[in-house]
Amino acid sequence: MLKLQPIPIKYLMVQSKVSHPLTYYQALPKVELHRHLEGSVRVETLAEIGQDHGIHNTGPLVLGPMVQIGDDEPHTFENFLSKFAPLRLFYRSPEVIGRITREAIEDAARDNIRYLELRFSPVALSKAERFPLAQVIDWVIEGARLGEETYGVTTRLIASVNRHESTDLAEQVAWLAMDRKRKGIIGLDLAGNEAEYPARPFVGIFHEAQQEGLQITIHAGEWGGADNVVEAIEVFGAKRIGHGVRVMEDEAAITLARTTGTIFEVCLTSNYQSGVVPQRKRHPIVPMLDAGLNITLNTDDPSISKITLSEEYRQACEAQGLSLASLRERIIATAQATFLPEGEKKKLIAHLNQELLPGKGR
Repeated sequence: MLKLQPIPIKYLMVQSKVSHPLTYYQALPKVELHRHLEGSVRVETLAEIGQDHGIHNTGPLVLGPMVQIGDDEPHTFENFLSKFAPLRLFYRSPEVIGRITREAIEDAARDNIRYLELRFSPVALSKAERFPLAQVIDWVIEGARLGEETYGVTTRLIASVNRHESTDLAEQVAWLAMDRKRKGIIGLDLAGNEAEYPARPFVGIFHEAQQEGLQITIHAGEWGGADNVVEAIEVFGAKRIGHGVRVMEDEAAITLARTTGTIFEVCLTSNYQSGVVPQRKRHPIVPMLDAGLNITLNTDDPSISKITLSEEYRQACEAQGLSLASLRERIIATAQATFLPEGEKKKLIAHLNQELLPGKGR
């Protein structure tokens, strides 16, 4: 578990002065880099899928506790990961996979997200019906294309593989993703049970993906210690780290991350619900910024955590003490951290800067 870090007095003073309704944060233009498709599925959609495909006892009231974190549940990585197992029962057809992809983008649009990097696990989506991985990936690509066209959220995809699954499966996913770079897949992610499974067996696969033009992001320093962050940077060559908050346990790791400009995809509520941070109000995001680390704000699994990115923004400002000016800086920093080509990235940043100008109603 992450050790509590002292919060500088200057941030506590900011916290006491800031109070805005959620609508203030909803109005802000947003960018998200760390959102899992499988953790974004609406409970109402699952209930409809269950009814259509004869899955019993899948009404919303039954499903909610199965796939979402309750207030009284234990905050452990085991409980958090347990929510994904029942979800795998519902990916029953190309139409279902396309639908949940489009709806994830629709939900992002409702939260005023301008650019979304949506990561997905082809292996997880293929399990229920043993679909070929290539077909699953193509269904997600098509769903994302339609979602982007319909809802106006520029969307790119990151294929995700898990530490607890075989390297053979990971290699298949990586090669299929490399073949689809021109169709919207821009990155490869290593996720899964960091506490009990090592990352090292996947190094060769990720190096090959990088050589073929895929960007990489590694879940590290979430349920494992700061040494996993160091490994992700030095061994994998990762420019972005999923979560990474336990970097604060080691000064050498902090220095490495700062000097390399490593980007941290921080997810406040997820870190609390999965037991990484023992108290919601003592998340180390502000000490990380104070240490010169490059932080972005994300949801991780908005449906599982029952949150939006707007709510994460409000929590960052009103519970953790991030100033509104710093929040705006983080929005631009998130845009700079995307896996977009430089030309597209510059356009996104220019649009965001224009929307965030004073006098825009915020």
